Parts: sequence; structure tokens; C-alpha cells
Amino acid sequence: MGKVIYWMNTSIDGYIEDPDGRLDFMDPAEDFQQAANDHVRRTAAFLFGRRLYEAMEKPWTQDLGKEGAPAVEREFAQLYKETPRYVFSDTLQTVPEGLTIVRRKDAVSEVTRLKQEIDGTLQLGGPELAASLLDLIDEFWVYAFPVIVGGGKPYLPVREGLRLRLVEHRSLASGTTFRRFVRP
Repeated sequence: MGKVIYWMNTSIDGYIEDPDGRLDFMDPAEDFQQAANDHVRRTAAFLFGRRLYEAMEKPWTQDLGKEGAPAVEREFAQLYKETPRYVFSDTLQTVPEGLTIVRRKDAVSEVTRLKQEIDGTLQLGGPELAASLLDLIDEFWVYAFPVIVGGGKPYLPVREGLRLRLVEHRSLASGTTFRRFVRP
């Protein structure tokens, strides 16, 4: 049975985008990139909201996969391209071969099916998508970059609190921290 893991990178004040919608405050050092590669190597499928899909797809399938990029980034690009990807969107009409579009109305049933049929990690990304699938999420992962942005898009926009239990915490040499939470 699959496990849904919601993973987003944040500032230490909990934002995945700054107030202008930019992500450039996250400057991924090599130690973070290597940790991300280790996680992605064990990922059975990516489940992305449309905006995260659009932010990830071109850089990791075209730009950084090219010669000249650091080896750790080329490795991530290769792992990314080899992993099945599902994009949850009502606006996209087509996606490249190898990707699957899932309409938002079908999100819960599709993720439930994937959890039952895929043995491994289903890596969920996108805060609105995660909020809509909250009951299906098994673990919450946060890589917090050592920066405060003061506002923007939060890690998980929910209307009520959710108690979690910290089961792993690591600090990388670059100052980025990793925290893994499960439901109690």
C-alpha cells in the first residue's frame, strides 16, 4: 500500500512563496539537493497541483538535465523524469507523454486508488491540493531554508489545526532543516 507524503520547501516562517509569488529565496545548496535526490529515488509517483507542476516540469525536464549543470542536479533531473507524474488540474488540456491529468473532482478517488495500487511513496506537492486531500496524507515533510520572507503562500492553507508528531529532524550544513511529521 502506498503512503502519501506532503513535501514542500519553505522559509523558516512557513511560506512556500514570498509575497510576490517568487521562490528565489530558496537557494538549494548541494547538501539539500543530495537529500532531495535520496528522497526522490524512493518515490513511486509525484502528485502535483497545476502551479507546482508548471514550476517543476520545464526546469527538470529541459533546463537542468542538460550538460553543464552540476552532477547532483542532473541526477535529480533524471530521477524526476523517470518518476510517474500526475497533475491535478481543471485548466490543463494536455500534458507531455508520460504524465497524467486528474481533474480536481476526481482527486480524492484517484489518490485513494493510487494508495491502494502503488507500493511506495506518493510524493504530494502543492498547498491547495494538499489541503483538499488532507485526510489522505500520511506524513508531512518540511525543508525549511534559513530565510524569513515575512508573508506569501503558506505551507498548508487549512482552516483548523492539525496535531502532528515529529518523528525526524535533521540540520544540513547549509543551514536548511528537515522535519518529518506523522499523525499521532
